[in-house]
Amino acid sequence: MKPVLFDYFRSSASYRVRIALNLKGVAYDSVAVNLAEGAQKEAAFKARNPQGFVPMLEIDGYRLNQSLAIIHYLEASRPEPLLAPADPAERAHVLALALTIACDIHPLNNLRVLKYLGGPLGQEEDARDDWYRHWIGEGFAALEALAADRAGRFLFGDKPTLADICLVPQMYNARRFAVPVEGYPTLIRADAEASGLEAFAAAHPDVIAAGH
Repeated sequence: MKPVLFDYFRSSASYRVRIALNLKGVAYDSVAVNLAEGAQKEAAFKARNPQGFVPMLEIDGYRLNQSLAIIHYLEASRPEPLLAPADPAERAHVLALALTIACDIHPLNNLRVLKYLGGPLGQEEDARDDWYRHWIGEGFAALEALAADRAGRFLFGDKPTLADICLVPQMYNARRFAVPVEGYPTLIRADAEASGLEAFAAAHPDVIAAGH
């Protein structure tokens, strides 16, 4: 049975999984879950994923959630091309870069956090945007320093890795919110290199939105 990705076009986590599926050459069907309208909270979806998040991937008879766990499954079940180096120290470095984005930057700035800031906490849009820019700026400064010495064409070396899969969606979001990125030349270069690859370009939110 063809894999099915429960997806939202602007979800960073979903964007990561789309890229990974493309890199692995896995054809899939997509089911849109409109986060802006709260579709992720509907009973039918929460029956599939009790956490009520996207992405959720149905593949090989399994229901998988959490983007990095999904990508880990794809890496283990479909090892070509490798998305992280085989060398343990290099692999740990790539994972650290990815987690800097997926665990330290993205969760503070996702849609449910911004909605909570604007709803129960009563923060105006300008304040919410300042929050967004602050945490991306702090995270990007650390990521630039961590990556610079071992980067090549991509965030690590000369082949795309899990680090780039996490970077490209975060750079997309940063630009959407007018976060200044000029001070991060390593990130800019890696983002441009990765975004030029078909696997990344085909996963772009604008492409996905146009297909629905």
